[in-house]
Amino acid sequence: MMASLFRAALASGIVSLGAASFPAPFVLSAIAQDNAKAAVPEKLWSGFSSPVGMGFDAAGNLYVAEWGAGRIARIDPQGRRSIFADGLSGPSGLAVGPDNSIYVASYSRDEIYRFAPDGSRSVHVTGLATPAGIGFDRAGRLIIANRRTNQILAVNGNRELVPVIDGLNTPVGAVQTPDGGYVVANIGGGVTILRPDGTRIEAGSAFATPGPGVAMSKEGRVFTVDYGGTTVQEILPDGRSRAVAGGLRSPVGLTLAPDGRSLLTAAWGDGTIYRIPLPD
Repeated sequence: MMASLFRAALASGIVSLGAASFPAPFVLSAIAQDNAKAAVPEKLWSGFSSPVGMGFDAAGNLYVAEWGAGRIARIDPQGRRSIFADGLSGPSGLAVGPDNSIYVASYSRDEIYRFAPDGSRSVHVTGLATPAGIGFDRAGRLIIANRRTNQILAVNGNRELVPVIDGLNTPVGAVQTPDGGYVVANIGGGVTILRPDGTRIEAGSAFATPGPGVAMSKEGRVFTVDYGGTTVQEILPDGRSRAVAGGLRSPVGLTLAPDGRSLLTAAWGDGTIYRIPLPD
């Protein structure tokens, strides 16, 4: 029931993600080929209620937005789990800022919250339109995938919303690359690569439905989840992609681990967080 609600909320009219509704056999065969090449993820923790956004703070604590429970879980470096914040409405994207505060998007209330490390909460920005994945650009600005307006927005120093990219296909996650470009996951279909000169490449043809989880390695390699499929994939600079992990049940969250050598992904389908080694 919760999975169908999430699909409806994120996609807002997009066809079902079930195997029978995939648009063409090409997509199915591409996913099957990716699964054959992909690594088997390592299961770390289970029992989450529809996990979406994730991020690590400077001390190595992992924060997980649990959409279904309306809360943020925290897992310390020893693996002990606690509730960091609750009483939220549709927490989706999560990012840890340069100030070590935790920022959380409320998909249902069109707001972003800022949590100080002690857990105190304030409303950081309002007036959004179904914010999904969030992160920070190279200048330290919060960037937001504003699904309903098909934009990536940035929050400036006065907490004003500034359009960064327009004309997307229901964006749900984005990162800024070291060259100043962007990679955007669109749940409406495909992955958009935006070059610094404004050139766009529409990629992600092997994806069933990209999800909010987009992460970047320290070297600038970009990875994103296939929420409608079973893989986590690397987006290559020329627009091609390759699976780095398979066998997941609707992966939706993604973050780089503190060691810089692995990714953590949250699977919506089984409420589990997995570790994926970065491939060579």
